Amino acid sequence: MNPLFNSFDLAGTRLANRVVMAPMTRARALNDIPDEHTVLYYAQRASAGLIISEGIPISREGCGYLFNPGLYSDEQTQGWRRVTDAVHAKGGRIFAQLWHVGRVSHVSLQPGGAAPVSSVATVAAHSNAYAWVEKGQPGPVQASVPRALGTPEVQRISADFVSAARRAIEAGFDGIELHGANGYLFEQFLNGALNNRQDTYGGSIANRQRLLLETLDALATEIGSARVGVRLSPFGRLFDMHPYAEETETWLSLASALNDRDLAYVHLSDQLTIGAEAIPAGFANQFRQAYQGTLIAAGGFNRELAEAALEAGDLDLIAFGRPFISNPDLVQRMQNGWPIAEGDRTTFYGVNGSPTKGYTDYPAYGETVANQVA
Repeated sequence: MNPLFNSFDLAGTRLANRVVMAPMTRARALNDIPDEHTVLYYAQRASAGLIISEGIPISREGCGYLFNPGLYSDEQTQGWRRVTDAVHAKGGRIFAQLWHVGRVSHVSLQPGGAAPVSSVATVAAHSNAYAWVEKGQPGPVQASVPRALGTPEVQRISADFVSAARRAIEAGFDGIELHGANGYLFEQFLNGALNNRQDTYGGSIANRQRLLLETLDALATEIGSARVGVRLSPFGRLFDMHPYAEETETWLSLASALNDRDLAYVHLSDQLTIGAEAIPAGFANQFRQAYQGTLIAAGGFNRELAEAALEAGDLDLIAFGRPFISNPDLVQRMQNGWPIAEGDRTTFYGVNGSPTKGYTDYPAYGETVANQVA
């Protein structure tokens, strides 16, 4: 039997197959609370072995985009409970991706119009938040100049992640994924070209990794390490991230540190498919040698590439992103060799005048065939 469609034991959570629905921002929750459309969207895709939710802000401070449902209020927690119940009713499993964007935000999104926070007070040049262009008009806006977090404040960030993780478990999620990728807060500390702090969270490789590892340890203490995963984008260049000395060493030493923690998984994101540079040749194998636990990767996979990676032992689970937008039954389509539908990129983000268009109105393959016959 093809390994892509075999079941998998994810640190005690049984997955029906090795297909993962990658986290994707959709900006569809007008009140920042999951609604009936959110519930249907995830339930339609529950045949994935594992769903990783869209990025869920852990606090108002952590928001960089309008209309993203968070996990920092009782109403949001209750909304996500409806989502997880619907996914579980269909036999699926779902992790919450917990998110703090750091400096990739705008004052119109921040409490009291304050500056966003980051490792340092350096703006993310040529980087947009999705915020208020003017009152009542959402759109892309250059990220605001941030302020550097004070040393005592950094531990507050970890505490906010722990609080959101606690809410995630209350909401019925099977676990959480810490979003450490794509130029957001944790990468703003990891990146040696940006992080020039003079305290214990800057300078050396170990110091730049400290916030990420301290937060993972706090999460593991709170909800158990078997319920904690982390997403990374080695050599990421999104949102004004730049190359730096000892970059390879930074990521490989982090892989070793993660290997010492009994996490659910590590999830690598290759940014080539979203217009950035690819992970350098040979690095994935180095990372795999340093990190022996469950490894997921996302970035341009189709069935054939996924099968090859699993059979070679390079990966344990394969994440698919955009194909899941337009193919709610992606697992069945790949398993049966049915056509993969193309998505409408103009409806990937935001409501666009309709709460369902490009979100919950993509049919399963059987429905498409029935409509053609009719």
